[in-house]
Amino acid sequence: MITKEYFEKEVAFIIENAIREDVGDGDHSSLACIPENARGRAKLLVKDKGVIAGVAFAKRVFEYVDKKLRVEIKIEDGTPVSYGDIVLYVEGPAQSILKAERTVLNAMQRMSAIATKTRRFVTLLKGTKTQILDTRKTTPGIRVLEKWAVKIGGGENHRFALYDMIMLKDNHIDFAGGITKAIDMTKEYLATTEKDLKIMVEARDLNEVEEILKSDGIYRILIDNFDYEDTKKAVELIGNKCLTESSGNINETTVRHYAECGVNFISCGALTHSVHNMDLSLKAV
Repeated sequence: MITKEYFEKEVAFIIENAIREDVGDGDHSSLACIPENARGRAKLLVKDKGVIAGVAFAKRVFEYVDKKLRVEIKIEDGTPVSYGDIVLYVEGPAQSILKAERTVLNAMQRMSAIATKTRRFVTLLKGTKTQILDTRKTTPGIRVLEKWAVKIGGGENHRFALYDMIMLKDNHIDFAGGITKAIDMTKEYLATTEKDLKIMVEARDLNEVEEILKSDGIYRILIDNFDYEDTKKAVELIGNKCLTESSGNINETTVRHYAECGVNFISCGALTHSVHNMDLSLKAV
C-alpha cells in the first residue's frame, strides 16, 4: 500500500482540486450578499442512518479554505449515527463556511455511504478468519477518500493502484501466453528493475490453481468467480502455500458462505462502486 506521506499528498491534492473546481474565480453568491467581515456558525446535520466517515477530511477542507475557521467535532469517524445527530460545528467567516460547504458534504456523504456498507460486510464476517477488501473500482480522482472510508468502516485496503502490487489477471495471462509464462516473465521483470512487489495471480478454475502452485514466490491466489464447492477445493489445494482471496459478484447474501470456505480475503467492488450517499446537510445556527 501507499506510504503515509503519499496518502497525505493525495488528500491535499483532492482538496485543492475540489475547491478549484467548485469555487473558480469566486463564490459570487456569497460575495454578492454577505459582508466580508460577517461571521457565522453552522452545524453538520445527519438526516440518515449509518456510519459517519470523512470528519477528519472535512476538518482539513475547512482549514484549507480559511485558517480562521474553527471546527468543533462532536462525532468521530467510524461512529454509528442516526437522524438528527450533529457531527460537527464550524465557526468563523461566513463566506468561508459557504465556500467549503459543498466539498465537505460531497465527500462526507460518499465516504459515509462506503463506511456504512463496509461495516455491514464486516459484521457479516464476524467469527470467521476472512477480511473484506476493497478494489480499484473507485471514482476517478478520489480513490484515496473511498479507500479511507473502507478503513473507517472496518475493512482493509487492497492494492492502491497499478504500481504497488503485481496482479496477474486473466487478460495479463492470456496476453502473456499462459500462467507459468506470465509468472516467469514477472519474476524476471522484478529482478531486472529491482522492485520489491508482491505477486498475486488470478485463477479461473481448479486447473489454473494447480498450475499457479507450481511456481514459488506467489503471495496470494485470487479465486475468481468460483462456486462454494470449488472454492473449498481451491483452499484445500493451496493450503499454507500462499494466501487466498475470493472475488466475483460477492454480495451481502453470499459473503458469509464464501468466508466459511476458508479464504483469507474477500474483495468486493460494490463497497465503493454501488453505494447510496448518506443524507447530510450543513445548516446555519
